[in-house]
Amino acid sequence: MPEFIDAKTGAELITNGDWVLFGGSGGGHGVAEAIIEALASRFEKTSEPRDLTLISVVSIGDWLERGFNRLALPGLVQRVISAGFNNCPRIAALAAANEIEAYLFPQGVLSQLCRDMSAGRPGLVTTTGLHTFVDPRQQGGKQSKRTKDDLVTIVTLQDKDYLFYKSLPVTVGVIRGTTADERGNITTEEEPYAGEIFSIATAVRRRGGVVIAQVKRIASAGTLSGKLVKVPGALVDYVIETPDQAQTYETYFDPAYAGIIRYPDGPISEFPLDIRKVIARRAAMELAPADLVNLGFGIANGISLVAAEEGFVYELTLTIEQGIIGGITAGGKDAGAGVNFDAIIDQPYQFDFYDGGGLDIAFLSFAQVDASGNVNVSDYGSGPLGPGGFINISQGAKRIVFVGTLTTGGLEIEPDNKRGVILKQEGNIRKWVPQVNQITFNGQYALEQGQDVRYFTDRGVFRLLPEGITLVEIAPGVDLQNDVLDQIGFSVQVSPDLEQMDCRIFRNQPMGILEEFRNRTRNQ
Repeated sequence: MPEFIDAKTGAELITNGDWVLFGGSGGGHGVAEAIIEALASRFEKTSEPRDLTLISVVSIGDWLERGFNRLALPGLVQRVISAGFNNCPRIAALAAANEIEAYLFPQGVLSQLCRDMSAGRPGLVTTTGLHTFVDPRQQGGKQSKRTKDDLVTIVTLQDKDYLFYKSLPVTVGVIRGTTADERGNITTEEEPYAGEIFSIATAVRRRGGVVIAQVKRIASAGTLSGKLVKVPGALVDYVIETPDQAQTYETYFDPAYAGIIRYPDGPISEFPLDIRKVIARRAAMELAPADLVNLGFGIANGISLVAAEEGFVYELTLTIEQGIIGGITAGGKDAGAGVNFDAIIDQPYQFDFYDGGGLDIAFLSFAQVDASGNVNVSDYGSGPLGPGGFINISQGAKRIVFVGTLTTGGLEIEPDNKRGVILKQEGNIRKWVPQVNQITFNGQYALEQGQDVRYFTDRGVFRLLPEGITLVEIAPGVDLQNDVLDQIGFSVQVSPDLEQMDCRIFRNQPMGILEEFRNRTRNQ
C-alpha cells in the first residue's frame, strides 16, 4: 500500500545525486507541479538536494517560472536530459552558460526509451536522429562544453547504421494522474495527455527507486474501474493529493481536453487573418481526404483551425505526438492537447506509428533553412531549445511541409484582398542562411529516403529537389528579386513554370475549398 503524504514530504524523498524522471508535457499537461514547487522551495531553504539529474520526455515549463524553470538553481541541478528547453528558458540559460551538463534528444526516443528501461533493456536502437545534431558524428545531443558522457552511439546491424540511446539509471519517478484510490491505483480521466506514466513507474520500480504520484483527489478502495487505471497501486510508493490541480498552466479545466464533452462541429476558435493564417491556408491546400497528418507547434498548429473553417477537419485525421488522434489540436501554450479527438493513446505508441511511416504528411515550423535543405528548430536565438518530436516526425513522414516566414525580427507583412501581400517592413534576421546553426532535419538524407520536402513561406513556395531548393510559387504583391531572392542567404533555383500562389489565401473570408479538398487524392 502506498503512503499518502503532502508535497513537502514528497520533495524530501529526493536525495543528493538522484536521477529524477518527470512525467508530463509542455505547458503543464500531466505535470506534477506541486512536487516541483516543493522541491525548489526545499532547496532554497536548505541547499538540498544537490547535483540532481532532471529528466523529462517533453520540455516542461510555462516559458517563465513554472516547471523546470523553478529548478534552474545553482547547485540543485547537475544534468538535464530532455527533448526540449524551449518551455524552460532558465534551464536553457544554464546550458548556454556551461553551468550544467545538458542533453537534448528526440521526444519519441525518450518516450520509447522509458518503455525499454521498464523492460530492463540496455537502451533503444533506432534510426531516429541519424545525420542530425543528436548523431554522435555531429554533437551526440550534447548542449554544453562540460557535457562529456556519450549517451548515444552508432551501432551497425545487417550493414545498416542505427543510433543506440543508452538506458538511464533513474532513481525517482514523478508522475501525475487525476484520481488515486486508497490502494494507490491511478486514473487519468481529467488529463489532457496520457504520456508514458506506466513506463516511468515500472522503469523506476525495477531499479528499486521511488515512485511519487500527484493526483487531484482520493477515492475509496475498490471504487475505480480497472479499465480506467493507468498505473496500478503496486507500482506507486507515495501519493500526494492536490485538490487545485490544473489541467495545464494555461487552462484550469476544459472538459473537452479530457474527452468528457465534445464541442459542436465547426470552427472551435477564431483565427483572424494575418500572415500566419495565410501560410496555414496554403499548407491546408495540400491535404486530402483520409490523410493521416501531424501538426507541429506554431504556424503549423493553425492548420487545424483552417481545416475546421473550411469544413473538412473531420474528413482526415489530425494527430499530435503527445498521443492525440483525430479532432482539432489545441493552439498556443495549450499545444499538446486537443478537442473532439477519436483517441488519446500512450505517447510511446504514437511514436511507434510515426517512426513506422504511418504519417501521410507532416506540417512543421522552421527557424532556419540552408542551402542543402537542412532545417534548424533546435538551436537559435539565445540558446539550445531542443527538437521536441520534430526529428521523429520529419524522418518518418512520407511528405513534409515546413512552414514559416522568410525573415523575422521586425517583419511587418500583411495579407491584402486585392494585392496579395503588402510588405511594410522587412525583417532584420534572415532565416534562410548558407548553413544552419544545428541540423534538426537533414535535407539530403531525406532525399535519399525518398521523402517529398516543401517549404511554405509568406511570399513563396519552395521544393527540395536533387538540383537544390527551387521556388515553384510566388505570392502576388512581392518582387521576385528584392523580396524573395535577395532575402535568402544562398542561391535557389527558380522554376521555369513559376506559378502565383492562390489569391484566396489572402482574402478575409473562407476560401471555399471543400469540394477541391474532396477531389484530391493522397500523395497528389
